[in-house]
Amino acid sequence: MVTLGDLFDGAGAAAKTPVAARAGTSVMLSALDAQAAARRAGLDWPNAEGLRRIVVRAAGSPAAPAARGNVEVLTWARNLTAGELIQPQDLVWGKAAAAPADAPSDPDSIIGLAARRPLRAGASVGARDVAVAQVVKAGDILTLSFEDAGISLSLQAKAVSGGGVGETISAQNVTSKKVVQAVVVAPGQAVVGPAAAQLQNTRRIASR
Repeated sequence: MVTLGDLFDGAGAAAKTPVAARAGTSVMLSALDAQAAARRAGLDWPNAEGLRRIVVRAAGSPAAPAARGNVEVLTWARNLTAGELIQPQDLVWGKAAAAPADAPSDPDSIIGLAARRPLRAGASVGARDVAVAQVVKAGDILTLSFEDAGISLSLQAKAVSGGGVGETISAQNVTSKKVVQAVVVAPGQAVVGPAAAQLQNTRRIASR
């Protein structure tokens, strides 16, 4: 277990308060979660450095066996099933002979996404392992919204395909049966028209 005593000097009576479970020689924590845990235990940590992630390594643990290489990569801290959302504690830094071609350098680019398939603890993390979490599934009833030049309309539609926030899906107007392309903005909600085009353009720029 990782405790407040592992994170903060002078934690006093709160030193043994558990914060997270460590599956390997290191664990990655959200700084906000650590700050909240400290506050609940009566400790004040303002996080003046603006830290987002905290990596806790076991004292005296070797960096890595030579046979495993010396490239530092993100690895999975536990086994994950397809569809599970990636949390900070699911990622740990480890050593590998070589990094995958699509290995992320920033944990924030992975956290909050969903596993595409079952993932094995200890394996190197790759962008191909994850995808945007699907919040709309085929067959769901959606509210489609349209806004342009002061005009605001909404109607009910049925999702023909599924997708995550920011992704384009096909949706069928339940009245006219016409199928349109819409962009998911939240569970059960999607937009069409200029708002959809703007979101699609933003997504293309962000992916470059």
